[in-house]
Amino acid sequence: MTQFLVAIHHPDDYDPFVAEDEAMGRDIDVLNEEIIAAGVRVFAGGLHPAGRAKSLRAQSNGAVVITDGPYLETKEHVGGFWLLEAANLDEALAWGRKAVVACRAPVEVRQFYDIIRSEGRSTKLDGPNPAH
Repeated sequence: MTQFLVAIHHPDDYDPFVAEDEAMGRDIDVLNEEIIAAGVRVFAGGLHPAGRAKSLRAQSNGAVVITDGPYLETKEHVGGFWLLEAANLDEALAWGRKAVVACRAPVEVRQFYDIIRSEGRSTKLDGPNPAH
């Protein structure tokens, strides 16, 4: 099975206490139950608003600077996500379609690189090794 990120995108001014009503909460709960029953969920989580993020950047002198807010200046940010194990992209996109409806927000589906971990080392199978 291949792992996929199914990420929900929210606008900068997204307030879950205003935007997420009872019906939406039920729809997300039903989708979570379906994903669990299908045995594809590895992890799921919602994120605090992007304005509460901290960004870290390496400096040329080796120091790391921490600033308030998200790293990228965009109009949308990831608000939550599922990490799923699916047979292929089509299966992951099917879950993404359901997430769009349940969350009432745009969704991005992205495949993780396949990495084998053995003897404390990572071996690249498909694409660059994100650990390096």
